[in-house]
Amino acid sequence: MVHAYAMIDTAAGTAEEVCQSLRDDAGVTEAHVITGDFDIMVELTGEEPRDILQTVTESVRPLEGVGATRTYLCID
Repeated sequence: MVHAYAMIDTAAGTAEEVCQSLRDDAGVTEAHVITGDFDIMVELTGEEPRDILQTVTESVRPLEGVGATRTYLCID
């Protein structure tokens, strides 16, 4: 099992809606609106790293209001 975290920048006023949409995705374990340089932090899981990539490219980035993303794979 592969675990990762994605940090997501959203357009003003869209963080709650984007976060709620992400919580319903099968590859998302948790999603939270946060403070700091990014607006949302998402915990992702998959059987292999390619599953994480698929979730980010097919489920996260296409959402209305999503801007920059940064994904960090856990190595331990």
